[in-house]
Parts: sequence; C-alpha cells; structure tokens
Amino acid sequence: MLTDTLATANDARATKAIRPVAWADTIDDQSLDQLFRAARTHYHWLERPVPQALLRRAIDLAKMGPTSANTMPMRVVFVASAEAKARLKPALAPQNVNKTMLAPVTAIVGYDLDFPDLLPKLFPHVDARAWFAGNAALIADTAYRNGSLQGAYLILALRAVGLDVGPMSGFDPAKVDAEFFVGTRVRTNFLINIGYGDTTKLFPRSPRLAFEEIAHFA
Repeated sequence: MLTDTLATANDARATKAIRPVAWADTIDDQSLDQLFRAARTHYHWLERPVPQALLRRAIDLAKMGPTSANTMPMRVVFVASAEAKARLKPALAPQNVNKTMLAPVTAIVGYDLDFPDLLPKLFPHVDARAWFAGNAALIADTAYRNGSLQGAYLILALRAVGLDVGPMSGFDPAKVDAEFFVGTRVRTNFLINIGYGDTTKLFPRSPRLAFEEIAHFA
C-alpha cells in the first residue's frame, strides 16, 4: 500500500511538472465552436476596425505551436493601410479582389528560407544550423512545412481572440514577394483576410468527410 501511495504521489508530481498550469482535459464547447464547429471562412466584412493589439495577441498565441527543432519560419505582414492594399491588389486573382480590398486586414503569411540563421537562438541545445548547411532542398522543405503549420496555428489564434478569417490562395506569389519581401529570403505561402465577418452573407457550410474517409487505426 505504501509503495502504491508513493507511486501515485510520484505520478502526480510528474504530471504537475509536465503541466505547470492546471487545465481541463478538454476545452469547453463554446471554445470548440469558436475555433472549429461554428467558425466559418468569411468573404464579406463588417465596417469595424481590427485593433493591432488583437493581431499581436494572435501572433503571441500562434508562436507557441510546435515546429521541428523550433525553427519558427513563419513571417507575417499585416496589410491594413489603403496604400499597402493598393500594392497588394495587382497580385490578386480577379475573384479575390473585392473580398480582400474590403477586409480590414489581410495577413501575408510567408516562410523564411534564412530560418537556420536563428537556430542558435531558437534551438541552442545543439548546433542545429549545421543540419541545414549546404542543403537547399532541406531548407525549403522545412521552411514550407513548418511555415504552413504556423499559418494554421495563426488561423486558430485569430479565431481565439474573437476575429473572423478568410484564408485563401488565388494570387501571384512572385508579385507579392517582389512587393513585400524584396531583399529578403521570405517567400509568400498564403493570405488570410481578417476582420469581423458579416454572418448574414454566409452560404451553408460545405460537407466534411467522415472519420473513416480521413483516418484509420493501424
């Protein structure tokens, strides 16, 4: 009995060490709805400004999501001014112009091919930068994959702070790079229109695949 008690106490201490802040086993239904079940992709926006403080909060949340070796290659430009929107407009496909010009903010989500230069700071345990030296294909693959992961975290973070999003492709990434990332090795991945969506203009949600069509157990 004493051995069992000590084992239980040790397990509890180990759990506390792993989880320094207590949390429930699952978040509440309202939060799940806000992030997933009731959240929608928006194309129409209310005339309501987006505070920069919310965008900062979203970035601070998104950056906590995991990336391989803590590479953190995502780079973001929040396009909000009329001047910046005018620079972005020529890169957009025709069907994406109005929804983007009317969105209070558009995030250009990119990935930085120079991310290895920051690994001594971000992953100081080993010489991780050496893993990528001279391997352009590995750098590109790692940057794109992990930058995409971080972009997905950003979508959820924006929803978590009360904003609506409209992620999209349908643009010329080379034009966006030339306009917003000149002189860097950042490459555009996708765009996210951000604001407060007009729910009266949503069409019915599109179908989703069943579990069995997505996943299986092996």
